Amino acid sequence: MALAVAGAMLAVPALAAPPGTVPFGAYDPEGSFANDPVPIIEHVFLPWEDVFLPSLTDADAYALARNRALLITLEPWTWSRDERNTPEYLREGIANGIYDVNMRTICGVLDTLQSPVTLRWGHEMDDDNGQFIWAGWEPADYIAAYRRMIDICRAEAPNITVMWSPLGDEGMELYYPGDDYVDLVGLSVFGLQAWDQAKYGGDRSFNDILTPRYNRAAAYGKPIVVAELGYVGKAAYVDAWESAVRVAYPEYPDLVGVVYFNFPEVYAWPEGFGRPDWRVGNRVLP
Repeated sequence: MALAVAGAMLAVPALAAPPGTVPFGAYDPEGSFANDPVPIIEHVFLPWEDVFLPSLTDADAYALARNRALLITLEPWTWSRDERNTPEYLREGIANGIYDVNMRTICGVLDTLQSPVTLRWGHEMDDDNGQFIWAGWEPADYIAAYRRMIDICRAEAPNITVMWSPLGDEGMELYYPGDDYVDLVGLSVFGLQAWDQAKYGGDRSFNDILTPRYNRAAAYGKPIVVAELGYVGKAAYVDAWESAVRVAYPEYPDLVGVVYFNFPEVYAWPEGFGRPDWRVGNRVLP
């Protein structure tokens, strides 16, 4: 489809965002949403070791050109899997100030960015499945680490917004760092049809997964964002999720955004369920 403007033929940008009115964003390294006017959030993942700092200014320029805010998930490790520290080393290193310089350097760059910036540090700390070396700690240890890092970042970049982002299951409340350290609460919501059918005996909807997590998060009185969202399955399953994720349900008055994870899963799901491909062009299975 094309539009004629002043004698020229202009391609209409592909609209990849799901329908609805809830504000939308995406982690989108391949640019599927690059020409979509709907997203207002550009999600960036960053490790704090061997980090390429110019990538932040590149992301800022990309977001500014599209009138988007930045959501930056900062992971306290390296992405080189064979060089990662143990949970104990990371925990003790943060407590002893070894990683202060990592946080200070990155947040110094955040302070120079022109886009609005939300920082999401050490996410899904309540999910003890062995994926993240900062997850499953004693709650007091995590809270102390989180507070230290947020204090450092706010000193360098006082205008940032801070997102505390558990997975959202029972027990997340143990890791709550206090109202002064949370501007937004982020949750993760993924629908994998094969998992649903094997573990729950049938398909689960977006609301089936979000509702209990939202209710736990709503107890804090903070705005809530689905910071990571994805769904994979047969066409009817994907269509049902697609039509639901941006609906402004009265049951979710504090939900202020959903952010799609438009990339293959980085880590395999347990019990042989593999790495789902959440990308919008690949998520419908035959």
